[in-house]
Amino acid sequence: MNKTLIVGSVVLGVLCVMIAFVYWTTPATLLPSFFPGHEAGSITVHVKHGIAAFAVGLALFVFAWFKSGKKKPSVEDHDA
Repeated sequence: MNKTLIVGSVVLGVLCVMIAFVYWTTPATLLPSFFPGHEAGSITVHVKHGIAAFAVGLALFVFAWFKSGKKKPSVEDHDA
């Protein structure tokens, strides 16, 4: 279960970072219609949407990093 959670977090993190670059490089009119911020005829670039997607991606990487670390022995393990 823990391995699945780590891999899923990394995959979603990569996806969020890729979405951030799409937001930073693509005008709103060329964004896919299912992306928030898609506006027909608009030439603006949604920088804030990209920053938010990038931050979520980084948070997912940090979560995966902490989940993949060594497990510390708990207090109950020493009582035996």
